[in-house]
Amino acid sequence: MTELDKTARALSPRTRLVHAGTWRSQHGEMSEALFLTQGFVYDTAAAAEARFLGEDEGFIYARYGNPTVRMFEERMMALEGAEDAFATASGMAAVNAALFCQVKAGDHVIAAKALFGSCLYILETLLPRFGVEVTLVEGTDPDAWRAALRPETKVAFLESPSNPTLELIDIAQVAEIVHSVGARLVIDNVFATPMYQRPLELGADVVLYSATKHIDGQGRCLGGVVLGTQDFIRNELEGYMRHTGGALSPFNAWVMLKGLETLDLRCRAQADSAAHIADMLAAHPRVTRVLYPGRADHPQHELARRQMSSGGTMVAFEIEGGQEAAYRVQDALEIIKISNNLGDSKSIITHPSTTTHQRLSEAQREDLGISRGLLRLSCGLEAPEDLAADLEQALSRI
Repeated sequence: MTELDKTARALSPRTRLVHAGTWRSQHGEMSEALFLTQGFVYDTAAAAEARFLGEDEGFIYARYGNPTVRMFEERMMALEGAEDAFATASGMAAVNAALFCQVKAGDHVIAAKALFGSCLYILETLLPRFGVEVTLVEGTDPDAWRAALRPETKVAFLESPSNPTLELIDIAQVAEIVHSVGARLVIDNVFATPMYQRPLELGADVVLYSATKHIDGQGRCLGGVVLGTQDFIRNELEGYMRHTGGALSPFNAWVMLKGLETLDLRCRAQADSAAHIADMLAAHPRVTRVLYPGRADHPQHELARRQMSSGGTMVAFEIEGGQEAAYRVQDALEIIKISNNLGDSKSIITHPSTTTHQRLSEAQREDLGISRGLLRLSCGLEAPEDLAADLEQALSRI
């Protein structure tokens, strides 16, 4: 029994982030224990057999599960409202497992074309090698999803908001469409964070995260997690994860547990800064386009109001002068750091067309709205006025 099992009262996400999933050993430790162990001891040979047969609850091997990892999984389940979860070594391990575990040769997958570059690699290169057909669609067009459906469609995949242009897709609408042929909808919710969007409540079947981003929040460890029904996690995903080795390490799980305690507070501060910065950039003469779901000029602002509880922590903006100007702005920044990560306590900027989406063709990037002048900003925990001043002085260099 975890400590929140003792209360029947409905608790806010902020409280669950601090207490949910906590197991205490016989020592009664306050902070969650780090069980840094690969294996587990059985009292008898018969006990080992029973554990492997599933007749006795408990842990077998850290690749299969670990007490610290399970605490992280249970805290994420409580936050997301999911029946079960499986933690992974990285966000891309989560994407790979969530897709591969439920398809075979001859099956069909539909995905929105506005995706992170590594996700596109899995969809366009890896899945087809194993005989799985993939159709990429314009995610904002419901008719495109309908037209792509086949009897053999098993999975639909999208991220909303998308990386890096913050395009939104109507999750409830797509869920209804793909469910009409019995397919599952898998959502990468990392940009929205679990604080600002609830995919399972909107009709998604599976939600996944790169815990490396906002959940850790301080740039320390890699991690990921897949959440869904108990049937999906235990009967489809778990076997794939156990035997392909993409499990989260106990140490990283412990770091993620501690990160979750402050997730709500960090996301609030970061989203406040993002809204402030988006308004500042929109008024700047050197900025030609600002993409932030919380602003009324975002193409899917009304959807953002229905689907998200905040505009989020990310801002994308385009500057005149293309790549040369974008490089000059990045190089002139003093507080904001150049890196391809996001969700960190430190503000981070990147040039997607030469980093996160560089493997795409120029035509693909143009189709996705990723111009040479586009920059992606992840707002951190610095004072928003300091971030605004840093951007102002950098933009004055072009």
